[in-house]
Amino acid sequence: MASIMQTLLFQVFNDPIHGHIELEPLLVKIINTPQFQRLRNIKQLGGAYYVFPGASHNRFEHSIGVGYLAGTLAKTLRKNQQELNIDDKDVLCVQIAGLCHDLGHGPFSHLFDGMFIPEVHPELAGKWTHEQASLDMLDHLLEVNKLNLEDYQLVLPMDLIFIKELIDGPKPKDPQDPDAEWPYKGRPEEKSFLYEIVSNKRNGIDVDKWDYFARDCHQLGIKNSFDHNRFIKFARVCKVDGRRQICTREQEVGNLYDFFHTRNSLHRRAYQHKVTNIVETMITKAFVLADRHLTFKGAEGKDFTMSTAIGDMVAYTKLTDNVFEQILFSTSTELDEARKILMDILSRDLYKCVGQLYSAKDWNEDTEDMRPELNGDQDNEPEPAKIIENAIRRNLEGDQGNPQGYNLSHNEIIVKVIKMNYGMGKKNPIDHVRFYRKSDPTKAFKIPSGQVSTLIPEHFQEWLIQVYYKKTDENEKTHEEALKIHKEALKTARERFELWCHAQRTA
Repeated sequence: MASIMQTLLFQVFNDPIHGHIELEPLLVKIINTPQFQRLRNIKQLGGAYYVFPGASHNRFEHSIGVGYLAGTLAKTLRKNQQELNIDDKDVLCVQIAGLCHDLGHGPFSHLFDGMFIPEVHPELAGKWTHEQASLDMLDHLLEVNKLNLEDYQLVLPMDLIFIKELIDGPKPKDPQDPDAEWPYKGRPEEKSFLYEIVSNKRNGIDVDKWDYFARDCHQLGIKNSFDHNRFIKFARVCKVDGRRQICTREQEVGNLYDFFHTRNSLHRRAYQHKVTNIVETMITKAFVLADRHLTFKGAEGKDFTMSTAIGDMVAYTKLTDNVFEQILFSTSTELDEARKILMDILSRDLYKCVGQLYSAKDWNEDTEDMRPELNGDQDNEPEPAKIIENAIRRNLEGDQGNPQGYNLSHNEIIVKVIKMNYGMGKKNPIDHVRFYRKSDPTKAFKIPSGQVSTLIPEHFQEWLIQVYYKKTDENEKTHEEALKIHKEALKTARERFELWCHAQRTA
């Protein structure tokens, strides 16, 4: 009878990707809080919705999907390998981590922590992340909604530590090193495989990506060639160099190459689409201009701006994509410039794409002449992205020695440099996956790429270089004069960029 009553407490969600899914009462309690419900108003793909009409899905449904998949994988492993001693607390913690892993996203998802925060707080670039905010928001959610995890048979503080480590745990110096000290506290080393379910630092194959691959492809109209249900079916934990990790059948190696191909395809066709990046660049500019003129009430009635709200979860809860409309419909003269940019987006008066180039060149080589210009402190190694941007600006800006040529200013040119790879830099992530044979499911081994296909890529990282042209102030010109100048400037920028691209291809 208790089992029947417990089943009746589960809530069923009808998800377009995973069908009818059941979630435990604690997960439903978490979902039914203002802190989780705010994810309904944060677009999964940020500015891509202004390019792809179907990209209207939000972090809310993605988070539910990840929580469900995390539980499904954990339960499958428990059912197939009872010797792993996966208990109910393990499963519930993994589900909570999957459900709450994106609680900390700000307006327009990665735009906020990847573009806006580094612009207004350069000192936080790469340091403050949405994963860190997810941990802060989880604490806030549990506290203000009086959710006591111990009421659901979890043990504090150990299980909460485990949940947080699954979301944003310490980064091992080398996840592949079997001799490295065990960095986690929530679970002992014999349960190391549990840390690969939500956020897999070993090879990047985790339930977070399974859901957003399937969901994003569905919404974007792009085919998803990876079958996560098949992976779950063949998932098995094996010991590798003394540490347990999730492995799969040797016949699944092709499915995993499809996994990383899908990731790359989504980045090339949608996430890094040139117009998507233009729209997000414009939204970021508007948010930067509006930052100090918008306030959000935080704890104890204190006022916070968009950029300072990251330090107060009461204020941060109020930050969603609705900030766009808040600026757009404001009558404040202080927001005129920001509002004009957002109006340009809605009227499709966007920055123009000068061009783009994919480059596999190692930009840390043969660039000594550029480095002093990039860093006052020459002891610091400049990032390749800065090296590339500097090289492009030197070839595009100014009149290039031709008094008759258009003099492109620094403010008119925007250079965006994106590192494109399979998730592990220059490495092939499949080299960090282990497989087993049906004849001996306890022995894990590595499959070299040459044994899979001769068509497997040899390079796993490249740079996507995009250049945009932005109109400057035209108040002192007639519409016809401004149009003529912008047309000439764009033509000049494209000619110079094409010359630069040609030089890179023939170098």
